[in-house]
Amino acid sequence: MGSATRGALAGTRAALAELGRAELPVAEGLLAAGRVIGASSQLRTALTDAEADAAQKRALIERVFGSQLPAASVSLLVAAASSRWSSGDDFLAGIEDLGYRVATDSAAEGVDIDAELFAFDRAVASDAELELALGSKLSAAEAKTKLVDRLLDGKAAPQTVAIVRHLVQQPRGRRIGEALRHAASVVADQRGFDVATVTTAVALSAEQLGRLEKGLAAQAGRPIRFDTIVDPTLIGGVRIQIGDDVIDGSVASRLGSLRQKLAG
Repeated sequence: MGSATRGALAGTRAALAELGRAELPVAEGLLAAGRVIGASSQLRTALTDAEADAAQKRALIERVFGSQLPAASVSLLVAAASSRWSSGDDFLAGIEDLGYRVATDSAAEGVDIDAELFAFDRAVASDAELELALGSKLSAAEAKTKLVDRLLDGKAAPQTVAIVRHLVQQPRGRRIGEALRHAASVVADQRGFDVATVTTAVALSAEQLGRLEKGLAAQAGRPIRFDTIVDPTLIGGVRIQIGDDVIDGSVASRLGSLRQKLAG
């Protein structure tokens, strides 16, 4: 992530904070706009042109989206386009980030969108046919969204459904599992905590998880929520991922490193 994008993300999140609590249609509007912009290189170039001033970009956004999206969606899009991004792809990621955060804020208290996203990720990972149906470039977007609706109807919050519907329509080169985990991490960040994906060969006890949580929270400086995965191929040890940071202390990893050293 370039320095320009880091600054742009800070700016869009500040704009979101000023807006206050928004409803789910605002999030859906942002995500829909991101898909339109992602499908049009001309529109994306115009909205990320460093030579164009904010007034020009605002006029373009209002002309394209003003009659279709909630006013708050348009306002946040203008804030994003008025910022400077390191690349067009980063701009799309920034719109997506905003959409996820608005969706998070719109959820009722007690609704754990991140947990629902992780649960869906595990369901997809355990079914190769489902993963192919949702992730294949050959599958039509409409078919993917209908499949998402059928799988999640009555089982997940509307915010979760909106996020999953979006990412199967605009994966941006990511595998479905990667996109789901990224969305969950953004949701968690908006709610003020980090998510640690903890993978072990056998399930950890509540006492072990408690010690691990205490240590990671002290290191991160804020609360930690776990997404636990049991993977016997690790043989032993533990693999922890928080965002882009990975701590791999598994036996399988150590054996792999040893094999590489011996081969060298």
